[in-house]
Amino acid sequence: MTVHKALLARLEAKPGKEAAVKDLLVKAVAMANQEARTTVWFGLRMGPSTFGVFDAFADEEGRQAHLNGPIAQALMANASELLSKAPQIDPVDVLGAKLA
Repeated sequence: MTVHKALLARLEAKPGKEAAVKDLLVKAVAMANQEARTTVWFGLRMGPSTFGVFDAFADEEGRQAHLNGPIAQALMANASELLSKAPQIDPVDVLGAKLA
C-alpha cells in the first residue's frame, strides 16, 4: 500500500460546540471506512476547541473523490453551526509513510 497524496484539515469549534465537532469526527470514521480510495483517515483533537483530520490517498483521484464524498459534505453542511471559521483544508504531498 502506498500513499502519495493527503489532506490536512484544521477545524476550530465555536464556543460550546466542541462536543458536537468531536462527535462528528468520531462518527466520520465509519464513512471513511466506506471509501475504498481513502488509505488512512485520522480524526484529531489538537486542543480544547481545535480539531483536525489527516487522511491519505494513493493518488490525486482518490483525494478528489474524498473531497467530493460524504465526510466533506457532512462537514460543510454543519460548518456554519459548529465552526468559528471556515475549515482550513490543505492538500499535501506524502514524502514518506510507514503503514502497518
